[in-house]
Parts: sequence; C-alpha cells; structure tokens
Amino acid sequence: MGNKKALLLLFIIMFLVMVGFGIIIPVLPFFAEEIGASPTELGWLMAVYSLMQLLFAPMWGRISDRIGRKPVLLIGIAGLALSFFLFAISTELWMLFAARIIGGILSSANMPTSMAYVADVTTPEDRGKGMGIIGAAVGLGFIFGPAIGGLFSKVSLNTPFWIAGIVSLITFVFVLFVLKESLSREERELARRRNAATPWGTVKGTMGILYFLSFFISFSLAGLEATFAYYAAARAGIDTVNLGYIFMIMGFAGAAVQGGLVGRFIKKFGEGKVIQAGIIVSIIGFGLILLIKDFFTAALFLTIFGLGNGVIRPSVSSLLTKINTSGHGSVTGVLSSFESLGRILGPPLAGLLYETMIDLPYISGALISVVAFVLYRIYDGKVKVRGSL
Repeated sequence: MGNKKALLLLFIIMFLVMVGFGIIIPVLPFFAEEIGASPTELGWLMAVYSLMQLLFAPMWGRISDRIGRKPVLLIGIAGLALSFFLFAISTELWMLFAARIIGGILSSANMPTSMAYVADVTTPEDRGKGMGIIGAAVGLGFIFGPAIGGLFSKVSLNTPFWIAGIVSLITFVFVLFVLKESLSREERELARRRNAATPWGTVKGTMGILYFLSFFISFSLAGLEATFAYYAAARAGIDTVNLGYIFMIMGFAGAAVQGGLVGRFIKKFGEGKVIQAGIIVSIIGFGLILLIKDFFTAALFLTIFGLGNGVIRPSVSSLLTKINTSGHGSVTGVLSSFESLGRILGPPLAGLLYETMIDLPYISGALISVVAFVLYRIYDGKVKVRGSL
C-alpha cells in the first residue's frame, strides 16, 4: 500500500472513530441525569474513561508492536461500538459506568495504534505530515460528531448512542476489509524479542522530558476546555450556540494547519522549532483570552491559541517515533497515557482556580506552557551535549 493511500485511509478511519466518539458528547450529561446521576457521579463518569485510557494505552501500543496494528485497531473500534450500544440500552447508573469503563479500556487502543501506523508507513522526513493528518482527522471528527449528536438527540436521548454504535461498526468493517497491515512479520518478531521490558521503560532520559512536556500541554488545554464556556458567558455574554460556533471555527483552523501545514513546517524547520513556536503561540493565546469582549475577539483569540496548541502534538509524536528504539506502539502508547493524565487532572484544577478568580485558569495555563517550553529547552540541551560527546 502506498504511503499516500495508507494515510488517506487512516485519516478516514480516525475521522469516523472521532465522529462516533463526538456524537455522544452533547447528550451524555442529560442521558446520565435522566437515569439519576448526580453532578459528582457525572464527573466520575467522564473521568473514568480517561483513567482507563491512562492505564491501558501503553499496553495496547506494546501489543500492536507484537501482533500488528490492524488487529489492535479492530479491537479498539469494536470496543467503542460495544460501549455505545451498552449506553443505548442502559437503564441504571451502573450500566453507564460499565459501558464507559469497557469503552475506555478497549478504545484506548485507537490513538497510539494509529500514530504507530503512521510511523510505520512514513519516512522520517514525512513523519510530521502523517502525524498532522491524524490530528486533523481527530479535530474534524470532534467538530462533526457533536453536531450530529445534538441533532439526533431531538429524536430521543438514546438515539445518538445507536448512531454512534452504527458509525463504529461501519468503521470496523472498513478497517477489516480495506486497511492493510503496516508491520511485516519480521518486524513483529523483532518487536517481540526487543520489547520484553515494560513500555514505561521509555519514561527516562531525554524521551521522558518529551512525555512530561506533552502532559503539561494536555493539562493546560483540558483546563481551558473545562472553563471557557463559563468564562465566555461571564466576560462577553456568549451563549452555548455561539460557543459551539467558536469551537467549530477553532477546530477547522486547527485541522487545516495540522492537515496541511505542520508537515511542511517540520520538514523545513524541524520538530524542535515547531514545538517551541507552538508553545509560544499558545502562551500568547492564553494571554489574549483574558482580553475577550465579544464573539469576534473570542473566536479570534481562541483560534490563535488553537493554532499554536495544534502543532505541538504531531511534532512531539513525530520526534518520539524517530528517537525511540523499543517499537513505535510502545512509545505512542505511553504518550497517549501522559496526555490522558493531563485530561484527568486539568479540568478539576481549572475549576478550582476559576472559582477563586475567573482569569486564573488562563494565567496558570500560560505559566504551565512556559514550563513546557523550558522542558523542551532542557531536552534540546541534553541532546546537543550527547551529540557533542
């Protein structure tokens, strides 16, 4: 399978995966509330999914190194379909938790395996472009998924879950019959021999610095996403409909940059410069968010932040898959785990800061991004010292 065809297929697959995932986002709180979930229980229902991803993504990444990418992707997509259908028939709270836990455990295979697939089918020079295409697919899926979910929720609160399950089944069939395995039998055998150690063994030395950088970026982004609706309403009187438009504008801009530009930037300047530039633009974006006063400024400033934040992940993924020696799946699995940890810890801390002073989540986001920038400089310094020895 040619490089371009493989990336196109993977783009379609991850887009469909994220559409299915996004469909349930607008309806899940109301569905859980109807069944009897309290706000605290709803919070746990949201968090338990990311917790399962944190725990199981490294395992799936490592398994994909040993048995191949395609079977692990099929497991992840089947897990999503199963969880959505379980949601659709749920009548009690424990059933929702069971669906969320099963979905989290199995679907945590999708992101690290898709990133490892990209690393398999691209040359080091085109790695950033491939990672950007995955990011674009995820971004677009999150734009269209919630819109579809909101539309079908008018039929009934169960309907979006049935639709999401059907989308996941279609994706499963597509992967089963169209996508080819990216790892040869020899590469899988080599991975079995060299990959005896735990994937967490990669969290040391220079690679560990990049994982923690990704954690801080994910942490600050999750905090913004958790509080921005309240902030936009308080600062500029923006309602939920216009907020949806703002996130849609940000999503399209981010997808355009990831799908079209990040690969060119990396090829021309290298991952390091793109990561540093992305963090600087994110810091500026956090600062600008403090100045929003209407729909236009909110859309513009959040998009500036999103453009900076959006180039960081594919650049870090590209860099990690170039420097690791333990199999692409292992390293992308651990990266997904660190990002999940950021998504777990970011929202509650941002909520506490918001209650103290509504500007604090964005001030702290800028400061956390400065920490991420310093981490990259430390990483760069260590690599240069090692290279000169």
